[in-house]
Amino acid sequence: MAQESQTQATLSEGAGEAIAELLKSEIVSNGGLFGRGASNDAYAQYFTGRSYLKPVVVDPALPFGVHNVTFEPGCINHWHRHNNGWQILIATGGKGWVQVEGQDPVLLLPGDSFVIHDGQKHWHGAAKGSWFSHIAITTGTAEWLEPVDPAVYDALPADPTR
Repeated sequence: MAQESQTQATLSEGAGEAIAELLKSEIVSNGGLFGRGASNDAYAQYFTGRSYLKPVVVDPALPFGVHNVTFEPGCINHWHRHNNGWQILIATGGKGWVQVEGQDPVLLLPGDSFVIHDGQKHWHGAAKGSWFSHIAITTGTAEWLEPVDPAVYDALPADPTR
């Protein structure tokens, strides 16, 4: 009888973790706190996979934009740079990656931030097994470059942890 109770508790705990993961995924897939926004069709040619864009701060008097970007699992953008500007990424949900050329990819989890300086070639997006959302605070002019080498992305863990 004691063995049955222990087995039931283990199953319940496992189910609770699975439900928590599902809820996190559902919240992130809906864009989290800021909402998912519209399909990012205007920039779809610069993404591998599907992304969504929602303006967070809209004020043409400001010299920067603030957007919530939501990536479906496995969606990443192409290499690009921000000329005469910069970008700050603030992870708000799920698991994602950012990589500056010549550096190792960096895992981004909710609460992490990452600064991309003027002209730095980089890419960012979701881990293969996770939705991912980040706030992007951006200035300058984006210069879109080649897609990320699939072998580089495929070598990254699908469900990374620290």
